[in-house]
Amino acid sequence: MTAQISMTTTVILMALTASGYAIATLGMKIASDQINALALALMATGLAGAALAEITLLRQANLSVIYLGIIAVETILVLSVAALIGDRLTPLQLSGGALVLVGMILVSH
Repeated sequence: MTAQISMTTTVILMALTASGYAIATLGMKIASDQINALALALMATGLAGAALAEITLLRQANLSVIYLGIIAVETILVLSVAALIGDRLTPLQLSGGALVLVGMILVSH
């Protein structure tokens, strides 16, 4: 069963899903040094939020476009957070991120 939601709502839900995955990724990064309550809370909250937003999206929209959008937004968020916390981004990583974004642009047209 599908329900129709607006384009604005779709974009917001895609951003929430990607943000949830990015928050969970940050929790995993923290846990890679030491598992603590903050890391576990970030992982649980991020994954739960992403799952709820993604379930809502999957009820109405084109699956391939949604997943590419989520991956594109998540790529931007994760690379930004990585740069902010001091992880050095290699040209290969930046190129990979750019290819994800270009792929999203090509598929969405």
